[in-house]
Amino acid sequence: MFYLLKCLIQMKTLLNNNDLNEALYDVSNLGLVPTMGSLHDGHISLIKKSLKECKKTIVSIFVNPTQFNNKYDFKKYPRDYKNDLSILKKLNVDFVYLPKKKDIYNYKRKSQIKIKINDRILCAKFRKGHFEGVLDVMERLTKIIRPQKIYMGEKDFQQLFLVRKHIHNRFKSKIISCKTVRDKNKLALSSRNLLLNKTDLFKAGKIAKNLIFFKKKLTKYKNYKTFLLNKKKELINLYNIKIDYLELRNISNLKNSVKLRNSKLFFAYYMNGVRLIDNY
Repeated sequence: MFYLLKCLIQMKTLLNNNDLNEALYDVSNLGLVPTMGSLHDGHISLIKKSLKECKKTIVSIFVNPTQFNNKYDFKKYPRDYKNDLSILKKLNVDFVYLPKKKDIYNYKRKSQIKIKINDRILCAKFRKGHFEGVLDVMERLTKIIRPQKIYMGEKDFQQLFLVRKHIHNRFKSKIISCKTVRDKNKLALSSRNLLLNKTDLFKAGKIAKNLIFFKKKLTKYKNYKTFLLNKKKELINLYNIKIDYLELRNISNLKNSVKLRNSKLFFAYYMNGVRLIDNY
């Protein structure tokens, strides 16, 4: 509690919507970095980009309950507010928004957000209600904060794709995509990595390297579907993992692709109960 009070004095930490409205009353050229906390170098890269491009930067930390289709997953999601505030203080972030659920969900929607049938692919296929929750909270955050730019990472590429489409149709805020940041072992940085033990982290890194090399090799083959199916079987046997999907899709529309150009390899799997996603 003492640490939080200390940060309140040294940087503008906004604990509710009244604090937010007062602090942002006459702020222009504002960049927003929406997070669920447990900040890592991936988040830091987004924040630094916003600090460079915008006059003011606000980082929100809110573990959104509506985007978890599993209550246990929500409960075990890593939280470390003290460390987050320490990181943000060192970065000289202008504002930190730490809302409670009542601050975000202070009004009922007139119509419920629904993902279109064509968008029920990849994570939307396996996590029912997840992106509805993501789009809802992003719409609410955008409406409350009114940023000129919103910075999001490409690791969660489908999320980036859907949020950009949803926000673009409703607000003037521009979505800025930022490259995935990887660990030395090539594993994409994620707050969920904190839930893995050392052995699983090592295995996850091996999988990332395997698929990065595999993507480069795909140029030699014409029948991608066969090789993707074989690769799934290989990864399951090698690393004892459960795979949700391994698919090649066009990055402009997320449709299944038969060409490597303008395409990414999308991957989601479970490592000892922890769900990890990536794209290459």
